[in-house]
Amino acid sequence: MDSITREVAWDLLNKYNKEAFHLQHAMTVEGVMRYYAEKKGYDPDFWGICGLLHDVDFEQWPEEHCVKAPELLGEIDAPEDVVHAVCSHGYGLCSDVEPVHEMEKFLFAADELTGIIGAAALVRPSGTCKDMDLKSLKKKFKDKRFAGGCSRDVIRKGAEQLGWELDDLMNEVLEAMQQMPDMSDL
Repeated sequence: MDSITREVAWDLLNKYNKEAFHLQHAMTVEGVMRYYAEKKGYDPDFWGICGLLHDVDFEQWPEEHCVKAPELLGEIDAPEDVVHAVCSHGYGLCSDVEPVHEMEKFLFAADELTGIIGAAALVRPSGTCKDMDLKSLKKKFKDKRFAGGCSRDVIRKGAEQLGWELDDLMNEVLEAMQQMPDMSDL
């Protein structure tokens, strides 16, 4: 992963994404990926870059999400493993690239879940997930109207691909987000 620095990835992301929401989401997924990689002894830079760039094409080309990404990633000579990871996070939705490695499966599973946790944090008195527990998260998860754009089926399928219980996935992603600095001032 020597060929892509975070600065190069960030510049590419910002070239095609201008909305604060999308940039914050990219940094959240990056942070979750880095946290889990560090916890499990994987390369946090590689995992983080994949998380940061996972939606590089979404803002400008939502109808070509995960299809336009290889072209954009080609601008920075992204290695094939980064391209595969980015494209595989949309498996079964907008991509036929299947997540194979643990990192890809975790990205697939965590992406949507960060959205639910983020939305749940916004409606908490504290405005953060730092004081959120699994019980509160599960309550929001079960309410299909809450953060309705976040697919519960994708999250369940992601946990299944990892061979995890849904509660384990929720705990991992919540724990990762609780360790992140507040990004509300982006």
